Amino acid sequence: YPETDIFMHKNLRIGGSSELYQKYDTRFGDLSAILIDNLPFYAEMKNIPNREISLMSDWNVKMNAIINATKNEDVGSLTGVPSWMLVVLNKLLAETGKNYLDELWPNLEVFFHGGISFKPYAENYNLITQKKLNYFELYNASEGFFGIQDQLHSKDLLLLLDNGIFYEFIPMEEFGSETQRFLTIGEVEVGKNYAMVITTNGGLWRYIIGDTVRFTSTNPHRIVVSGRTKHYINAFGEELMIENAEEALKRACMQTNSIVSEYSAGPIFMQGKEKGAHEWIIEFDKEPENFEQFIDCLDKSLQEVNSDYEAKRYNNMTLNRPIVHKARKKLFIEWMASRGKLGGQNKVPRLANTREFIELLIELNNRS
Repeated sequence: YPETDIFMHKNLRIGGSSELYQKYDTRFGDLSAILIDNLPFYAEMKNIPNREISLMSDWNVKMNAIINATKNEDVGSLTGVPSWMLVVLNKLLAETGKNYLDELWPNLEVFFHGGISFKPYAENYNLITQKKLNYFELYNASEGFFGIQDQLHSKDLLLLLDNGIFYEFIPMEEFGSETQRFLTIGEVEVGKNYAMVITTNGGLWRYIIGDTVRFTSTNPHRIVVSGRTKHYINAFGEELMIENAEEALKRACMQTNSIVSEYSAGPIFMQGKEKGAHEWIIEFDKEPENFEQFIDCLDKSLQEVNSDYEAKRYNNMTLNRPIVHKARKKLFIEWMASRGKLGGQNKVPRLANTREFIELLIELNNRS
């Protein structure tokens, strides 16, 4: 980040809800715990909360400890997963009686984020800051460090080609087939979706990490993360990717003056002469005044960004209008907690090609 004065201030780091374990002479745990435990002393001096708090395993206890440790500090930067960082920041504002982070941390300048797409959370962060924050994405995972946003005014990520990783790419239209090809970095094309495959000096061999990427440039190689190989809906040939879903939600929110905090969706399979559909459950930070209008906007936007979805929706030929449920507040946090999945290392499943997640969420939502 070019504005060097952020290093005069502390960095608030929100990692996974994890701890380190030991068996014989080997220590193991989530990646965030291993990284925190191996930070050099000079990095630890600039990061808050301290190592002891960061390695707490109980997310609720940990969140209160983070708030107590940071509310009186001079924070200049944030690092973490957008969803869990937002949970902590909202609780921090509530605990301190502040409306904006600027009131608490006047020197806050930048948020380095990764793990999940920032797009669904952008408006939520705008609501808790008066001055414009800079946002930089990091593309890292337990398996390796793949890319960085190296330009302030472009969200493309520079693919790191000299970081101990050999990349291969499977065209998504071939993914999972007997004839799928593994393309090298010199064979990829701009604008196409690929499943990313890595071989690393850490011991992974042709490992499919689960992300899909799309190249925006091949000189240099720049990408956007377009979705997940498992998190998509293609029950009817509509090939709905997370990228499509989040762009459509963004447009629907703009048109209905609403803000989405969390969501998940899955298919409604055809039964007899009944057409199929998509079923969504959405938690709002700001609900639309007209919920039916929101559903129409979402449906229309999905058709605009995905021609395959549009073809299946034409005259309700294959797909009916989506069914959308309003989730009660903190439903997704409660659901993730019930699965033992609280913390920055865990991601809400956005799209699924089965009804595994959507049915559990609807059932939990109906208990209130």
